[in-house]
Amino acid sequence: MHTKKISFENSEGHKLAALVDLPVDDRPIAYALFAHCFTCSKNYKGVARVSRALAAEGVAVLRFDFTGLGESEGDFADTTFSSNVEDLLAAADFMERELEAPKILIGHSLGGAAVLQAAGRIPSAKAVATIAAPSSTDHLVGMIRSSSSEIETAGEAEVSIAGRPFRIRKEFLDDLSAVTMHDAIAGLGRALLVFHSPLDRTVGIDHAEAIYEAARQPKSMIALDEADHLLSNPDDARYVGSMIAGWARRYIGTPQEEIKMAQRGENRVVVRTEDGYRTEILANGHPLIADEPLRIGGTNAGPTPYELLASALGACTSITLRMYADRKEWPLDAVEIRLKHEKIHCEDCEGVEGPGARIDHFTREISLEGALDDGQRDRLLRIADRCPVHRTIERPARIDTSLVPTKLD
Repeated sequence: MHTKKISFENSEGHKLAALVDLPVDDRPIAYALFAHCFTCSKNYKGVARVSRALAAEGVAVLRFDFTGLGESEGDFADTTFSSNVEDLLAAADFMERELEAPKILIGHSLGGAAVLQAAGRIPSAKAVATIAAPSSTDHLVGMIRSSSSEIETAGEAEVSIAGRPFRIRKEFLDDLSAVTMHDAIAGLGRALLVFHSPLDRTVGIDHAEAIYEAARQPKSMIALDEADHLLSNPDDARYVGSMIAGWARRYIGTPQEEIKMAQRGENRVVVRTEDGYRTEILANGHPLIADEPLRIGGTNAGPTPYELLASALGACTSITLRMYADRKEWPLDAVEIRLKHEKIHCEDCEGVEGPGARIDHFTREISLEGALDDGQRDRLLRIADRCPVHRTIERPARIDTSLVPTKLD
């Protein structure tokens, strides 16, 4: 995954700052548009982690700062809920012109309410996901109720939200009062996935239940057990991102480029490592994670490179046996293979020189299920040594390495 900085103009001519998180191979299966929570920003850790988890699964994500927040132009005091919806529409228009129209809309907290309102005006959207979203704008009005009388009298007031001061004007409250969430949810016309924590103290779980009840099928709801409102735990944010990616695939369809790539049989693997050892892999569009164990400084988020190599050997062996048995019409029901890799001393091995020399040693145990006779089992055991990956490992291989220009934002 890598990130690009971009900007676009909203309907008022303000330049809004945005980031696009892209898969490592720059070939996303779809684009998503992410709306952050009220008074937050695109850089908030929870937002970033959800977006990066989606990018790791092949979904590109545009996340941006609403007017007057983060690095975007404009005055927050001049904004309303409706202007936030207009910012979302401007982002979707920009994506359609410059990137690809968004098929997935994601909103966190009030951003979730905004995407529910905007979805009907974004024709490309096929799936909508909300995270800790309120079912009505009355919830936000309640959060600033202590200052509502001052706002009504003076026309504006400074309100503390999450420990930060913001200037709220009467137009903001009037706009919230005019918003009808139920009709937007009932008429969504897109697949809906609702995330919410039963322990959310900012927006109660009853809001998720209300959204779910108002929506029509297809709809789903996932309880984020023990998560807080802002998804402060990195595991919670990554879980949300990976779940959205898997769920959305059912509704966004398979892009033509991915179909063509599969038909051509391209052997395209892209690998990217940023902080630490956690490494993202896209193998012909299929996401994988590699890492190192905790004991050597990794996070154990995925198999080690040698475990991936052993997995490749095992998978190739199993597939080869399956193909051979099918061609012979033998009664092979299933193949199970257990593998182990280690470095062993090899004092007398051919082609290995020097004291203390070691070689790579793979142990492969094969279990064949089915009514096979002894001759068939013996033949399949010999076929195992002829699988392509087995031969690649045993034979000398040529690896050509070169440096290429670094991608610039």
